[in-house]
Amino acid sequence: MGKVSLQTARANQILLDAILTPEKLPSLPPADWDLLIRVARRVRLLGRLEADLSNAGLLGMIPAKAAEHLRAARNVIEHRRTLVTWEVNRLLWALKGTDVPIILLKGAAYMVAGLPPAPGRLFADVDLLVPEERVAGIEEKLVSKGWFKMEIDPYDDRYYRVWMHEIPPLRHRERGTEIDIHHRILPRTSRLKPDPALLFEAALPLADPRLRILAPADLVLHSVVHLFLEGDPTEGLRFRDLLDLHLLLGHYGQAPGFWEGVVPRACRLGLARPLYYGLRFTQHFFATGIPKTVLDEINRLRPVWPIRALMDFLVPLAILPGHPDHPNRLASLARWLLYIRAHWLKMPPVMLVRHLSYKAYLRFRGINKKVDLAQLDLRQQ
Repeated sequence: MGKVSLQTARANQILLDAILTPEKLPSLPPADWDLLIRVARRVRLLGRLEADLSNAGLLGMIPAKAAEHLRAARNVIEHRRTLVTWEVNRLLWALKGTDVPIILLKGAAYMVAGLPPAPGRLFADVDLLVPEERVAGIEEKLVSKGWFKMEIDPYDDRYYRVWMHEIPPLRHRERGTEIDIHHRILPRTSRLKPDPALLFEAALPLADPRLRILAPADLVLHSVVHLFLEGDPTEGLRFRDLLDLHLLLGHYGQAPGFWEGVVPRACRLGLARPLYYGLRFTQHFFATGIPKTVLDEINRLRPVWPIRALMDFLVPLAILPGHPDHPNRLASLARWLLYIRAHWLKMPPVMLVRHLSYKAYLRFRGINKKVDLAQLDLRQQ
């Protein structure tokens, strides 16, 4: 095994051990703490480590410098939590009198519903799911109340509105916070086509009846869709999202009927394959407690051996961060391949070639997205 492979394995193992057994962190050598802080920041899990250690009463037993980094991450997260909470409040104010079901998605849903992925999680914006026929009215209403449509390339605007599952983000003029309005959980052009109507039918009300979250099985299925079909060519699959999935399965798995219903629900929504990968890799990395009957049931829907073997090779490479000082070219290739796979599932071949060619042309010309200074705190945690 070469130097890069050894350093990659070491960094990944330190991170996995920290997530799986945080109670052992007080005995971690100082040199390993330095690496853990850097790796956890890279996958945005500093806040999770702080939450786990604080809950166990162990934060005062780790090196002072490491504790300072974790407390700084906690401060950023608390600030973002305040912003997102207020944004949800203002959203309800802006839409007062509008009779439309509003489903919170991802981080905002975890936070408002008090679900296990919320502690220590970094929140970036507010994601909503609303009926497609109500999107234009909601967008117009929000624009009239202080949000504005961000300037984007005309191609990107068409890409969002014609092909995608959401419209371009709206940003508030004063607060700088963003709202992403979805009308489905996968693009219109996707090979996988879960019916949004089924999601709305099963959604559950929150304490404020104007807000809802997806039903438990649907929340898990949206988590696996977000993980395996939103690949980034640089960041790769997000390890944090896999941890979210593990925590959701552990939480809902204790409820009567969840395990019996999750695979049939995946089949009804056409999401059996993403669920297969979600269960396979949460068990691989976290030893998630999944009943054997469920594994047997989902294994009957697994892909053929060559595809299964390829994913078993690519996903661990792409999802773990590796060592920040020793880039792994194979991992970079894996992230790029899974990025292409995600787009292949979301677009017909001709559209995919055209889209990726246009994006490559923009990168070649040096036309990149503007840096959002308001969001830099998210990238540093």
